[in-house]
Amino acid sequence: MHHNRKNKLRVGDPVITNNSRLGIVVRLGRDDFGDYIVVKLDLRKWEFTYDPWDLEKVSEA
Repeated sequence: MHHNRKNKLRVGDPVITNNSRLGIVVRLGRDDFGDYIVVKLDLRKWEFTYDPWDLEKVSEA
């Protein structure tokens, strides 16, 4: 099933992953499998790729 839901995320948005990790969106993309979002996690120096429905935008307080 193809999901188009991107939660209206943009580069620079703070997010929380489905496994409760905080990070920042660094890139949005699309491939043969659908949309994906690249996130740099706060506690790691690497970037990780997530499906859009595995991320939630963190409200800025």
